Amino acid sequence: MPIHRRTLLQAAVLSTAAASTPASAERTPSPKDTLLYVISPRNGERVRGAFWCRFGLRNMGVTHAGDATPNFGHHHLLIDVDEPLNPDEPIPSDKRHLHFGAGQTETRLDLPRGRHTLQLVLGNAEHMLFDPPVVSQKITVFVT
Repeated sequence: MPIHRRTLLQAAVLSTAAASTPASAERTPSPKDTLLYVISPRNGERVRGAFWCRFGLRNMGVTHAGDATPNFGHHHLLIDVDEPLNPDEPIPSDKRHLHFGAGQTETRLDLPRGRHTLQLVLGNAEHMLFDPPVVSQKITVFVT
């Protein structure tokens, strides 16, 4: 296929995908009494080297990404993130926004020495925030 046709085909596919992105979808409701929290480490804890981070959730369930069962979502861990998330866009996926789309409720972190913040965010089937957002308090850990 000539390059210009391939480019046009790729552009058509990308524009179709963009038109059907979750950003245009209606926000998924969450129960008002939901609580998302970091079980461990504790806020202010000093950890040596790699450590386990365990996630807690009350009044909702944990499932895999793509499962749209009401009152279920999957975890995202924000590491050293200060910027607010845009409720109209999927939660970013990069080294500071970790996705746990298989329904995981813990992870082993190996962060550089120093002060770090951790915060959990529950995402719906399409990695979007719930309405209201289900977000933990931000905790600080010190890696020694």
